[in-house]
Amino acid sequence: MQEDAHLINDKIRFPKVRVVGENIDEQGVYPIDKVRQIAREQDLDVVLIADKADPPVVKIIDYKKFLYDQKKKQKEITQKAQKTVIKEIRFGPNTDDHDYEFKRKHAEGFLKEGSKLKAYVFFKGRSIVFKDKGEILLLKLAQDLEEVGKVESLPKLEGKRMIMMIAPKTQKK
Repeated sequence: MQEDAHLINDKIRFPKVRVVGENIDEQGVYPIDKVRQIAREQDLDVVLIADKADPPVVKIIDYKKFLYDQKKKQKEITQKAQKTVIKEIRFGPNTDDHDYEFKRKHAEGFLKEGSKLKAYVFFKGRSIVFKDKGEILLLKLAQDLEEVGKVESLPKLEGKRMIMMIAPKTQKK
């Protein structure tokens, strides 16, 4: 059997505790034996909520239901968490204006839909001598996308690629 995440019932070793909960008539500080007795009468468990408090705080609840509710809340939180999508756009160091505009429009669309953008210039063979052209191209892209995105990382050379990350600007709702 696995170890419980919380101290419950007889595992709580504090002499006096503060009792909270919905089904308690008089919330306050009681000796732990009296709290256990109240919980047994209601066929519930004593669960330690805050052991750092003075006196420690316990709740009289159904422990299995408490665990179930916690799992449910955790599941909701993970479902609401946003998953980041990274879209890539590839340029060559000598990309002409028409191709650049075409890719810029796509990049703008990606950022508007909330995806991150990974723009990179790929250098083939001897085109590595045009590193400065690649950097200028990426910085121009960053400037053109200023309204819809913010630069996360400036252009940096990694092997035969010069990479720049752009994150979407958060839309105010």
